[in-house]
Amino acid sequence: MPNPAFASQPLAQAVRHCLGLSLSGALLTLPFAVLAQEGAASPDETGTMVVLGTALKVDTPVLETPRATSLVTNEQMQKRDVSKLDETFQYRSGVVSQPYGSDNNADWLFLRGFSAEASTYQDGLRLFRTGGYFWWMMEPFGLERVELLKGPASILYGEAPPGGVINAISKRPTEEKQGLFEVEVGSDEHRQVGLDVSGPVTDKEDMRYRVIGMYREQDGELDGTYKDRYYFAPSLSVDFSDDTTVTFLASIQKDDGVPTTAFFPAYGTIEGTPFGRVDPSTNLGEPDYDKLDQEQFSLGYALEHQINDTWEFRQNFRYSHLDMDLRSVYAFPSNDSRVVARGIVYRDGEYDAYTVDNQFVARTYGDSYENTFLVGLDYQELNLDYDDGDSFSFGTIDIFDPVYGNYSPVSESALTEHNVDKEQLGFYAQNQLRLNENWIFLVGARHDSVESSDETSSSSTGYDDEQLSLTAGVMYLAGNGLSPYVSYSESFTPLASSDASGNAYEPLEGEQIEVGVKYAPSWFDGYVTAAAFNLKESNTLITSDAGPQRQIGERESTGFEIEGIGYITDSLQLTASYTYTDTRIDFSESQQDKRAPFIPYHMASAWLDYGFDDGALDGLTVGGGVRYVGETDNSPGTGVDREVPSYTLYDAMLRYDFGTNWTAQINANNLTDEKYISGCDYYCYYGESRSVVGSLRYRW
Repeated sequence: MPNPAFASQPLAQAVRHCLGLSLSGALLTLPFAVLAQEGAASPDETGTMVVLGTALKVDTPVLETPRATSLVTNEQMQKRDVSKLDETFQYRSGVVSQPYGSDNNADWLFLRGFSAEASTYQDGLRLFRTGGYFWWMMEPFGLERVELLKGPASILYGEAPPGGVINAISKRPTEEKQGLFEVEVGSDEHRQVGLDVSGPVTDKEDMRYRVIGMYREQDGELDGTYKDRYYFAPSLSVDFSDDTTVTFLASIQKDDGVPTTAFFPAYGTIEGTPFGRVDPSTNLGEPDYDKLDQEQFSLGYALEHQINDTWEFRQNFRYSHLDMDLRSVYAFPSNDSRVVARGIVYRDGEYDAYTVDNQFVARTYGDSYENTFLVGLDYQELNLDYDDGDSFSFGTIDIFDPVYGNYSPVSESALTEHNVDKEQLGFYAQNQLRLNENWIFLVGARHDSVESSDETSSSSTGYDDEQLSLTAGVMYLAGNGLSPYVSYSESFTPLASSDASGNAYEPLEGEQIEVGVKYAPSWFDGYVTAAAFNLKESNTLITSDAGPQRQIGERESTGFEIEGIGYITDSLQLTASYTYTDTRIDFSESQQDKRAPFIPYHMASAWLDYGFDDGALDGLTVGGGVRYVGETDNSPGTGVDREVPSYTLYDAMLRYDFGTNWTAQINANNLTDEKYISGCDYYCYYGESRSVVGSLRYRW
């Protein structure tokens, strides 16, 4: 029989429910997601869990997964007014958010000390970010949740950086009719209107739809910068039979504006000058010439077919098209002068991408075991054609008193045409065995063939590699809620260049050992996870005294992470995390084992929200958070021998539910308007200033 004291604790109930489910029947979940998900019922009302399939690509409870994961739901993003992907994990461990400050043209994250530039997926399929600046941008308003698998993940995803994989899950059609209309206004001329409606197409409920539309406009952090976004995402789920369901997913998005190119010299930011400090809103580009015009379109489907009692087949497919025109002028670093030279990034082109992932899953059972076997074949193809007009000579500017207009536009004759083609074919197999109710064993392998080329009229670069990736893990499920584990995983990243002898570089190879514990005690309505890891990337390129780069470097990250979510009382919820990371990298033959820029030793965060449920304040929720990011180093060889100072930011939220359907909310991020440097490499970057946004939502 269940513990009566425990039965009233919904978070803990969900976690313990996960422990009681089999590998075949439960969905990998973070327990709070069940309650926090928009429109979701409690676990005892639905008997189901929220899917988190990123870690193992099959339905598995989080407490039976020997890897560190995090999840942020749509409801949690709404609580904090998240409008960009790189704001999502600000209250989770192991993630450095917005290291390059506020950028309205890209999402920047570091995962366990490694850049997440090539780590983003949506609905389990890669989002291509290539050509330096052709970055597919995700819109949080269209997402149900965002999942993070920490550490190498090539076993299931192929080519990937070592730090981890971010997988965003699109909103899907619902069985019950529902709708949302919202309006937002705020600082920096923020304006947003959104609509989200869903439900069955007919009374039979074998066909369901969802239509999402959103418009947002907002000024950027720098003078003269802004971005307008139009977003539309329809979807349709069709039950062709009791065993076969297909969900069709589409999206159209257009971004138009002036990019925030926030490259500042150390002189005037972390370094003092006779002229004071550079104002964080200073635009060192050309606001009347700079331009961002990006359109992206996607169309795909998710097929699920139950072949028999043992085997299931799933196929995910997406076609993506991106068209971008970008002009972005930036200033060069300087350590002693107020007048600096400038360059320009110029890109004009488009790409087509195709991704498909085929999976067969077999589930078998015995008296003392449950086994889940996964075998898959996936394919990715990218075709990119673009003009490159980059220049390192675009005039000069006074960083304390900028005067614009002193430049010559990029001419057609200066453009270089690029044709980029890339293909990846991967075959993978994975087996999960649960033995005697207490032991979990995981083993997997994947083989990839990757080929890429970048051709111009005068040059040709590329790579053609094959790679084997392995993973393994073991976990023990103790009866007291503790689940200790140990795991090993690998990753690889090909390099599109050659050494001094003309031989192609070997792929960067990552490997990780992780030891952790997941804890969901019956006496606490929540969970805590902790993990210690050692993560190495070998074959790193370093600068050689002899000229060409040599492949003899290493990047190593060692750390400890802890995070948890729980109800301190029935109305007071706490989300907290702490991260220690020591990331070292070889920069050159003479600069070995140096701290990597942007990665602090210490980070910590905590968010509390309290919901009143009776009396005169019934319907009111107040929340607030604090984020601490410790000191960081800049890149060696910059001429600036000092650390980037730590900073602490405060956020606040006030929400009131009135009537049956209405919600009013106000958010303030960086409440004290702290002026801080988010990090430095060869440049320095100011962090986001205070933002205040008010919203009004109507649900039905």
